[in-house]
Amino acid sequence: MKKSIIYFQLIFCFLTVAQAAHAQFSLTNEEIGNGLKEALTQGISKGADALSQADGYFKNPLIKIPFPPDAKKMEKSLRDIGMGEDVDNFILTLNRGAEDAAKQAKPIFVDAIKKMTITDVMTILKGQPDAATQYLKKTTNAQLTAQFKPVIKASLDKVGATKHYKDLATAYDKIPFVKKVNPDLEAYTTDLAIQGLFVTIANEEKNIRANPTARTTDLLKKVFGQK
Repeated sequence: MKKSIIYFQLIFCFLTVAQAAHAQFSLTNEEIGNGLKEALTQGISKGADALSQADGYFKNPLIKIPFPPDAKKMEKSLRDIGMGEDVDNFILTLNRGAEDAAKQAKPIFVDAIKKMTITDVMTILKGQPDAATQYLKKTTNAQLTAQFKPVIKASLDKVGATKHYKDLATAYDKIPFVKKVNPDLEAYTTDLAIQGLFVTIANEEKNIRANPTARTTDLLKKVFGQK
């Protein structure tokens, strides 16, 4: 994840210096917009790639997908009867499904970035610490859900999460006097996989906007070129 953090740092420190660049180099709004789009495209692409790697979700405590909350009693009961390893394997497969689906995010984000208007660009530059994140969430969330869900389903089947859950549910249902549970694994994993994408983006955006050491003139020259 260190590489993805570096790329997000490059993106969002650009947000903090773009207005200064406009004044110093007399750049047009169009030039600033093109620079922002290029920086966002590069950074978001690298971030999505990082999340799609093995352990991109599973070893990140901020976005790791846990056992479904509405089946917590089931999780505890299974651990109590010595099936903790099976539960852990199931949680791993949920995260593997999210990692498998994360690669679908890149083309969706890139398309949304390309469609930014000058108004969108200036709103982001002058906006709140998570303005870029909110723009992407507003313009991509529905499409991400539509694209992720079938991929998540295929991923959960491929990595064995569906079978793991059925096996766990079968074992749980054999425990006397328990209430059967059947959470929608596809919807649950899809929702948290998408939340994880935006959590990653939002955290880095906020950190870098507030980090003076990330505002380098080298970045300014790279994005805008020489004076």
